[in-house]
Amino acid sequence: MKKLTRILIFVAGVLLALILGVLVAGMLLPEEHHASRTLITRQTPEALWTAINDHATEPSWRSDVQNVTSLGERNGKPVWQENYKDGNKVTLITTESKPPTRMVRELTDPEGPFSGRWEIDIRPTPGGSNITVTEIGKVSNPIFRFVSKYVIGHTTFMERYLTGLAGKFGEQAQFAQ
Repeated sequence: MKKLTRILIFVAGVLLALILGVLVAGMLLPEEHHASRTLITRQTPEALWTAINDHATEPSWRSDVQNVTSLGERNGKPVWQENYKDGNKVTLITTESKPPTRMVRELTDPEGPFSGRWEIDIRPTPGGSNITVTEIGKVSNPIFRFVSKYVIGHTTFMERYLTGLAGKFGEQAQFAQ
């Protein structure tokens, strides 16, 4: 019995140390982060612009999205909700739109575990276009901050989005270094 008690105390101690380590590491990280990914594609800026603004068809090329619901407009700017296959959902608003070269989308839920925006820039190239997504995110909770940086990775969702976009056009995702 004593041996089992010592083992349980040891395991509890290791778990507590691990949780505290993650908490402290997360507290040492800045709340705000900036990350970017650039997709090299053969598509024109206009074709990319049309695709990223047609929210109704996004589930056909975004593997993580179950459906997208239009929520109308807020101050003349489009608002929509993305419903993910894992049950999560986010509400977004386009705060800047300069067809076909620049768009800014922001999360609208100030009470969520994270906030921020994606700045999407499309630049023509001789063979098509480069589309860059820059995430300016804020994660207030230090444990979520640690997970966001070290477990999930700041570029994971951008890469998934851009890979899906390339696939929509029958292309393999090719990212700029």
